[in-house]
Amino acid sequence: MDIYQTNDIQEILRGNPYVGRGIVVGKSEDGRYAVAAYFIMGRSENSRNRIFAMRDGVLYTEPYDARKVADPSLIMYPAVREIQNGLIVTNGDQTDTIYAKTEEGKSFSEAMQTRTFEPDAPNWTPRISALLSFANGSFSYQMSIVKSGDGAGSGCNRFTFAYEPLDGLGHFLHTYVTDGNPLPTFVGEPERVRIPNDIDEFCRKIWDGLNEENKISLFVRYTDGKTGEKTDRIRNKNE
Repeated sequence: MDIYQTNDIQEILRGNPYVGRGIVVGKSEDGRYAVAAYFIMGRSENSRNRIFAMRDGVLYTEPYDARKVADPSLIMYPAVREIQNGLIVTNGDQTDTIYAKTEEGKSFSEAMQTRTFEPDAPNWTPRISALLSFANGSFSYQMSIVKSGDGAGSGCNRFTFAYEPLDGLGHFLHTYVTDGNPLPTFVGEPERVRIPNDIDEFCRKIWDGLNEENKISLFVRYTDGKTGEKTDRIRNKNE
C-alpha cells in the first residue's frame, strides 16, 4: 500500500451516499493558492432546509425556508470565519470557540480541548475543524476531529493534525464513513486528495462527486499566497 497516494476527491465521493459534512484544506498544484473547502449534506427535511450565505465576511449555514425549521441548534452556525492572519473552517459552533480562544493566545488544539462531540445520539456526530495560518507569504494548517470514544457516547477522543503544505496536496476530513443507522464515525487520518490550480475545477469535482439526493451546500476559497487575494465559490442546492 502506498501511504503517500493522492486521490481525486470526486472519485472518493462518487458512489458514497453519505459522508456527512466535509472539510478540505491544502495547496494548489502550482503552489500559488492556499485552498479551503467545506460542504454539508443532509438526510432529514430539517437538515436539507439549508443554504450557505456570506454575511459580513462570515459564512453561515442558514435556513432556506424559515417556516420549516424544526431544530436549529446543530445545523445553523458560522462555518467559515477569518481571524488575524488565519481562516477557521468547522462543522459547528466551535468556529466561535476557536476564534475566541486563539484571540486569547490559546492554540488551536487547546481550543478544541474545551469541546466535545455533538449530542445527537446515537450518531454522536464528530466536530471537525481546520485552521489555516498565514505568515510571510506562506501558510500552514491544522485539522481536528473530536469524536465519541464508544457507541454510547461515554468518552471523548480528540485528535489534531498539523501540516506543512505541499504543492497539489490537500487533506480531506469528514464526519462519517458512509450512510448507516447509526452513522459510522470517520476513522483514521484525513485523506490525501489532489488540489488543482483552478477553483472552478475543484468546486465541480466536489459538487459533482457528492450524492445528488443528500448534498446541500458547498463553499470553496482560493487565497493567493503572493497578493492575499481571495476567490470564493458558493453552491447551494436550494436556490
